[in-house]
Amino acid sequence: MPTKTNAVRRLDRLGLAYELLTYEVDPQNLAAESVATKLQLPSDQVFKTLVTRGDRTGVCLAVIPGNAQLDLKALAQLAGDRKMETVALKELQPLTGYIRGGVTALACKKDYPVYVDEWAEVYERIAVSAGIRGTMILLATADYLRAVRGTVGAIATEK
Repeated sequence: MPTKTNAVRRLDRLGLAYELLTYEVDPQNLAAESVATKLQLPSDQVFKTLVTRGDRTGVCLAVIPGNAQLDLKALAQLAGDRKMETVALKELQPLTGYIRGGVTALACKKDYPVYVDEWAEVYERIAVSAGIRGTMILLATADYLRAVRGTVGAIATEK
């Protein structure tokens, strides 16, 4: 039985339907593409959450397909910043409460602005981290966007 994480509890409080998917964690390969393969899902349906910092807005979260890379310029423009950068790995846990491979926009330490790549709307349901390595949440894209109050835009490019 998968662990009930804060992210899962938040979805429960909001009354949103979801499915928990578990997979074997390989600490040497935390890539979203690897997770997608283990879950037998397309890598562009499994979304990863990156923590970034804008020069005006501060910390925000970027949610992009597992097979894509973040376009920092596009994110900055969408967020209203001149410049955007990803935060250092050592800042992840203090800022979000999550470790690499388990970051989720659901139930972070603070309510940061969330920007979701428009590719999410291609799928009826997407998979996102449940807040721990080894567990993903599969839920309706519209429910996810509502739960994180996500702003949708073109923020990812192909690797």
